[in-house]
Amino acid sequence: MAVIMTTRTATTIGLTAILLWSMLALFTAATGTIPPFQLNAMTFLVGGLVGVASWIARPQGLKALRQKPVVWALGVGGLFGYHALYFAALRWAPPAESGLINYLWPLLIVLFSSFLPGEHLRRAHIVGALLGFSGVIVLIAGRGAFDARAEYMPGYLCAFVAAFVWAGYSVFSRRFGQVPTDAVAGFCLATSLLSLVCHLVFETTVWPETTTQWLALLALGIGPVGAAFYVWDIGMKQGDIRFLGVASYATPVLSTLLLVVAGYAALTLSLALACGLIVAGALIATLTPKKSVPA
Repeated sequence: MAVIMTTRTATTIGLTAILLWSMLALFTAATGTIPPFQLNAMTFLVGGLVGVASWIARPQGLKALRQKPVVWALGVGGLFGYHALYFAALRWAPPAESGLINYLWPLLIVLFSSFLPGEHLRRAHIVGALLGFSGVIVLIAGRGAFDARAEYMPGYLCAFVAAFVWAGYSVFSRRFGQVPTDAVAGFCLATSLLSLVCHLVFETTVWPETTTQWLALLALGIGPVGAAFYVWDIGMKQGDIRFLGVASYATPVLSTLLLVVAGYAALTLSLALACGLIVAGALIATLTPKKSVPA
């Protein structure tokens, strides 16, 4: 049975996923040269085991795996499908441009949420999401011009479809609100297995060479590729889905800030402008219309 909580509490829990995802680039950079699908297989294995470990205190969590095929299709399709498409985009097109296209997903979450029962899309949400996306454009533009060569189009298409896959997974999770978050552990383990198959077919195995790389891999699996998906599930099912969509634009900015602090990137004017736009968008998205006072 899914745990019921207030919308504010669920939204706060969902926001922690954004903080965890902001560490993704930093931890990934620290893992060395592990191929993408291999890294996916290893980290999703750890992420799945994070959920399984919680069943020691709650044996009933295992029952969460007994779901209809459509639930498994949504969960595994969302987690594995998104990452497979995104990795393909990074392989076939420049990462900066692919990242920009992929970051349509927060805006799509805001727009798709209007189709959910009981959800109402306000102008403030759309304006906030557009400001957030503008912030990502400024951030990416600061790294160079967009390369629109035809040879990169398959990669850009994968990034575009990946945005729809993740937005669809996030929003449709709301339609299956009765499915407990424990089920995400099963989705992670299935994603790990499928990633392993792709790794064996397309990649050459490269193991971490240092203790730091192993620790970074473990941190990835526990946080950005582990706990993040559990708290995101709670936020999508019981929180303010539109605000979480807008707030997600903070991820690339926070990620870049962490890279700056760690010495992997430099502080730039475009980063400062992006921060301002994304903060402004999030603030606008929290605005609520004034209620009329009855005469």
